[in-house]
Amino acid sequence: MTSQQHRRGARRAAFATGAALAVVAVTGAAPGVGAAPTSKPSKPQLKLIAATQSVTLDRWSGEPGVYLDLGTYLTVDGAPLEFRVTRASYKDPVVARQILRDGRRTTSRTLPAGLVKDFKGLPGFLQVSVTDAAGKEVVKTAGTFCPNNAAGRLRPDAPATSHYPESCPENPFTLGSVWGVEKGWAARTGTVDYENPVDLPAGEYTAKVSVAKKYRDLFGIPDDRPTIKVTVRDVGDGDTGGGGEEGGTAPLRSAARADHGDASHGAPRAAARRPSGPARVPANTPRPDLRSLPAWGIAITDGEDGDAPGRDYLAFSATVWNAGPSPLVVDGFRKPGQDLMDAYQYFYDGKGKQVGYTPTGTMEWDARDGHEHWHFTDFAVYRLLSEDRTKEVRSGKEAFCLANTDAVDYTVKNANWRPYNTDLSTACGEQNTISVREVLDVGSGDTYSQYRPGQSFDITDLPNGTYYIQVTANPEKRLHEANLKNNVSLRKVVLGGTPGARTVQVPPYDLVDAP
Repeated sequence: MTSQQHRRGARRAAFATGAALAVVAVTGAAPGVGAAPTSKPSKPQLKLIAATQSVTLDRWSGEPGVYLDLGTYLTVDGAPLEFRVTRASYKDPVVARQILRDGRRTTSRTLPAGLVKDFKGLPGFLQVSVTDAAGKEVVKTAGTFCPNNAAGRLRPDAPATSHYPESCPENPFTLGSVWGVEKGWAARTGTVDYENPVDLPAGEYTAKVSVAKKYRDLFGIPDDRPTIKVTVRDVGDGDTGGGGEEGGTAPLRSAARADHGDASHGAPRAAARRPSGPARVPANTPRPDLRSLPAWGIAITDGEDGDAPGRDYLAFSATVWNAGPSPLVVDGFRKPGQDLMDAYQYFYDGKGKQVGYTPTGTMEWDARDGHEHWHFTDFAVYRLLSEDRTKEVRSGKEAFCLANTDAVDYTVKNANWRPYNTDLSTACGEQNTISVREVLDVGSGDTYSQYRPGQSFDITDLPNGTYYIQVTANPEKRLHEANLKNNVSLRKVVLGGTPGARTVQVPPYDLVDAP
């Protein structure tokens, strides 16, 4: 990672903090908490507003542009705005339904086919036109609206908490999502694309914002067009910029890895000591169901820290998720003087009461850069298979820090829409920790990205051709699950090129065309 990438990452974290100052922070609640039912059938009343008439955007030294966050919101009143977005399989298109509640019954209407193509939100929702001081249009965008994006209350009698998820999924293999804004709340309409900043030189501009006509017609949104004065200023590396309350509007990154800090969001707390009494796995109690998604984020790299220099690596991201109906809860208790913990899996009845436990292997301290936390050992196995899938040409075991990084399917039974441990830095302890609890909640997945050590195969000496990346969850079957027959996934890759300039082609996986 370059120093510029480090600086960019630090600024993103600062931006997220600033946005939290501008929008009411929301603590987690069980599904249903905070949603005030209406007394009669009602559709949500929606309106586009601007929080301020002027914003200052900082253009950092060495960056190609600015992050265009204008502080516009969609307000919701009369009834919550809610959607369920699903696909039956990767061979089926995404279907979005608006959920309508009247306090006694729930109805739904399906949005037009093809309108929603993934789980990131409503595409082309927010139209932005930016003109310079001479009145010339210099930027024109049509952004995606995620209803879960940085919502905040509009007035004191609105529900105190939101029970909807805190972001929209970006994992290409997402299966089901819930989007929503509570009655009396507002959601930020803009999402900041950190990979594609807007090239605006320092100066004064005017931005006009509107909701696309197809969405105004579909949801009955008035044709309001807020105007915002925009000041772009150059900021050097030694400057603090104007984010947060002091100056420029600070964008909030919509990501599944947001940091929430503590375990107050309804998650079971770690046990203070090792479990006592006889270990047992109760029969006929709910259990987790671990499933691996096809590998994604596949690319050729020259390796990460700890890899041999001058080699070619096939890097990828791997996700293991829990389809429920019970969370996976694993506690680790440290062996005195060692970087090793004894691990135990816990079991709960339908009311959430602990009814059993069993030893389930170990946790180990991973000191590699990019990890630096406690891992549950042998959580997944990666293999690179030959074209006929009969030969294992490369393999590696991977221990995981269990964290709810990706919302894979929040429409399954008992899905927790607001899991607490969504960030690896807060979920899996520090080097001096004596015990740790790691949880993979129902509906959530844990993704290890291609840029973490251990997430690659050395392909330097492999001939070009077709291979399959195989990801297997719970390979030693140490964890007790509801189903052990759905733990394996395969992703086809085609290697080409020459040493030092290898290439990879990744064919679509059914309808999912994401490398």
